[in-house]
Amino acid sequence: MNKNLIAGLLGAGLLGAAGTVLASDAHTRVIASTCLSCHGADGKSKSAMPSLAGLEKAYFVSQMKAFKTGARPASVMHRHAQGYTDQEFEKMAEYFAALK
Repeated sequence: MNKNLIAGLLGAGLLGAAGTVLASDAHTRVIASTCLSCHGADGKSKSAMPSLAGLEKAYFVSQMKAFKTGARPASVMHRHAQGYTDQEFEKMAEYFAALK
């Protein structure tokens, strides 16, 4: 096989993987942005709602799962949590943990 062809195929594969990562990051920002109207811009609440910025990932995930199952009392979070997968909880947890 031609070296240029192999390099092109590898490059296309790597570019495709990078595109998937970028799409995943964009998806994470979109789903995390749904939290910001209640939990404050950049996850920093200025009200009675808890801030999400800087939360430990494991804590965020465990609390979201507790909302989803109804184990943690809440007014609207049970409904919000139903709309997300465990993988999305993980991604949101990474996003909010990185905010300082």
